[in-house]
Amino acid sequence: MLLMLRQRHFERVVRAYSADLYRFAFWLCRDRFVAEELVQETCTRAWNAWESLRDKDNPKPWLLQILRNEHARLYERKQFDYADEAPEDLDLPAEHSPIALYEMEQLIGSLPLSLREPFLLQTLGGFSCAEIAQQLETTEGAIMVRLTRARQALRGLLEGTPADQKRGQA
Repeated sequence: MLLMLRQRHFERVVRAYSADLYRFAFWLCRDRFVAEELVQETCTRAWNAWESLRDKDNPKPWLLQILRNEHARLYERKQFDYADEAPEDLDLPAEHSPIALYEMEQLIGSLPLSLREPFLLQTLGGFSCAEIAQQLETTEGAIMVRLTRARQALRGLLEGTPADQKRGQA
C-alpha cells in the first residue's frame, strides 16, 4: 500500500514537471532525441532516489538538478572553448512571430553552456540568482555576472555586432 502511494505521488510529479524538464533539456542539448533521453534518465534516477527528496512539496529544483547532472555526464570527457562577453542589458523582440522565436532559440543555443545554463534556469525555470547559484554550486555574484554576460552576448548577436568588436571600440 505504501509503495502504491509513493508511486502515485511520483507519477503526479512526473506529469506536472515533465514538460518543464523536457524544455530545459532541449535548451541545454539542442537535440530532441537527446532531450527525451535525458528526461527519461532523470525520471529513472529520481524514482531510484525518491526517498532522498527532502522537499516533497517542491521537487522541481531537485529534478532540474538531476537533469543537469545527467546532461553533464554526456560531456564529461569533452573539452569546450568558452568565450565570455562584456556585460550589457538585453532587449528582447516584442513580436512573438514563429520566425522571431526560432531566431531567438538559435541565438540562445549559440551561447556557451556556462552562460546558457543560468540564463535558462532564470528565464524558463523562474529561479532566483541565489537558487541558481546553489544549483550550479557557485556564488550568487558569479551567477549575476554570467546572466549579465549572457544578456550582453544576446544583445550583440541581435544587433549583429560581435562583443569583441564592441570592446575594441570602447
